[in-house]
Amino acid sequence: MSAGTSKIAVTVTDVVELNTLVKRFKFERTDGGQLPTFSGGAHTVVEMKDGDVTRLNPYSLMSDPMDQRAYTISVRRDEEGRGGSLFMHQKVKVGDQMVISYPVNLFSLDLRAKKHLMIAGGIGITPFLAQIKQLSVMNNHFELHYTVRTAALGSYVDELIDHYPNNVQIYFDDQKQSINLERLLEGQPLGTHIYICGPKGMINWVRGGAEAQGWPDEAVHYEEFLAPKSGKPFEVKLSASNKIIQVGEHQSLLEAIEAAGVDAPYLCRGGACGQCETNVVDCDGTLIHHDHWLDEDQKSNGNKIMPCVSRFEGKSLILDR
Repeated sequence: MSAGTSKIAVTVTDVVELNTLVKRFKFERTDGGQLPTFSGGAHTVVEMKDGDVTRLNPYSLMSDPMDQRAYTISVRRDEEGRGGSLFMHQKVKVGDQMVISYPVNLFSLDLRAKKHLMIAGGIGITPFLAQIKQLSVMNNHFELHYTVRTAALGSYVDELIDHYPNNVQIYFDDQKQSINLERLLEGQPLGTHIYICGPKGMINWVRGGAEAQGWPDEAVHYEEFLAPKSGKPFEVKLSASNKIIQVGEHQSLLEAIEAAGVDAPYLCRGGACGQCETNVVDCDGTLIHHDHWLDEDQKSNGNKIMPCVSRFEGKSLILDR
């Protein structure tokens, strides 16, 4: 693992099926030691060895940030994905030894805020669980609005209502319930910060609503890890390391670079942090940008690519790696 993150050898000590789509996994250090503390909103990158394929997927830490005995994550099964979530659901069991990264936080709380307004959709609830634990200890004011498809798929709904009945509002899609965003944002006191995690459509909707009401950018925080998309295989030359690599149909460019023994930095592996940004030396073809780090001008210029999620189609591509 790169980007200054060291590996931690862990053992799976608990696996719980929360509903038909989501499982919760608990990790403890294999050597019996304590895990690093983290702040709410942090994630860890889980290494999955599936035969000849190694996948490294980021998952939000949802346990108590100050509890160094164990980490917990929740994984939503994605039948259309590249196989990481299916591996976790179908192959990982109690007693398995795995490798994870040290926590990295790209979605931290701004503790200068007078109030924390949280808006979650589906599996996007997970970073908020750790943030709420952190805020509860500090007696900071928070309000959570959580949308789920159905009651049966509402991961942690009962727990949240039981523990924080005055702070949590749940919305069920199948009951035609929805957030009145305009009213919600209008009614917030000065000094409130917004935090959003969920589907891309929800993130864009809330950000757009906040912008329309004049909320400052620094008061609106969001997290979205994009899963690398599959696509046509392609070949890449790495100029700095003088290697030619093949990127498979279900392999990310970053994974192919790593498989060739070339170190490439990363933090999120989901097109969000900018850490793996790579210069394009030459390109005869089309860069297929899937990230939300590069702006539209940078994408159209074709001088940079985010190898964690983006791909290429064409005759030749040379990268500065």
